[in-house]
Order: sequence, then structure tokens, then C-alpha cells
Amino acid sequence: MSMMDKLKERINTLRLEAEGAQDKADEAQSRVKLLEQDLLSKEQEIASLNHKNTLLEEEVEKLEKQLAEAKAAAEDGAAHGTANESLTRKISQLEEELEVADRNLRETTEKLRVTDVKAEQYERKVSSLEVDCDAWEKKYEEMSAKYNEAKAELEEINKQLESF
Repeated sequence: MSMMDKLKERINTLRLEAEGAQDKADEAQSRVKLLEQDLLSKEQEIASLNHKNTLLEEEVEKLEKQLAEAKAAAEDGAAHGTANESLTRKISQLEEELEVADRNLRETTEKLRVTDVKAEQYERKVSSLEVDCDAWEKKYEEMSAKYNEAKAELEEINKQLESF
């Protein structure tokens, strides 16, 4: 083997090593591209998840606010319920008082009607008695006039008798 052969062999070995290294470099580069794409995909996924997380946090805040409003509304509802019960009791009490007042009004109206009837009867009696009274007064005046005439006649007769 000559030097040339050794050199050729050495060049072939180096060439083979270079080709192997090139294959490894290509493979590494290909792997780097895949890893970069995977990294980019992961970064996009992270960005998407971050965005989704932000939206979910906003949704949680909104739901917490709605929950607080619902609790406040429930408390108001309970307060309104208590007020409603109180007003319902008051309405019932007022209705009972109205029934009593209505009953009293009917009784008073009936008593007033009876009193009106009695008053009409008494007015008729008074009118009748006034007519009777007028008749008696007339009779009295007539009788008084007759009495006075009779008295005058009697006195005249007495005078005539005395003069005899």
C-alpha cells in the first residue's frame, strides 16, 4: 500500500465520516425543525390556554358578581316576604274590622229605619192629637160661650127675681 492508497483510504474514511456526520447533521437539523414546530405548537397552545384562562377568570368574576346579586336579591326577597306577611296580616285585620263595621252599620241602619217608622207613627199621633186638641178647644170655646150666655141669663133671671 502506497501512500496514495493510504491517502485515498484515509480520504474515503473521512468522506464516509463526513457523510455520516452530514447525515447526523441533517437528521439533527430535521429533529431541530420538528422540535421548533413542536415548540411553536406548544407556545400557540399555551397562548390559547392563557386566553381561555383569562376568559374563564372573567366568567368566574361575572358569576361571582351574579351570585352576590342573587344573594342580595334573596335577602331582599326574604325582607319583602316578611313585609308581605306583615301586610297580609294587616289586610286580614282590616278586613275583620271592616266586617265588624259593616255589621254595625247594618244594625244601626236597621235601628234608624225602625226609629224612622216609630217617628212617623208618633208624628201621625201628634197630628191626630193636635186635631183632637183643636176640636176640644173649639168645643171648650163653644161651651165657654154657652156657659157665659147661661151665666148672663141666670144673672138676668136673678135680677128679675130680685126685683120682684
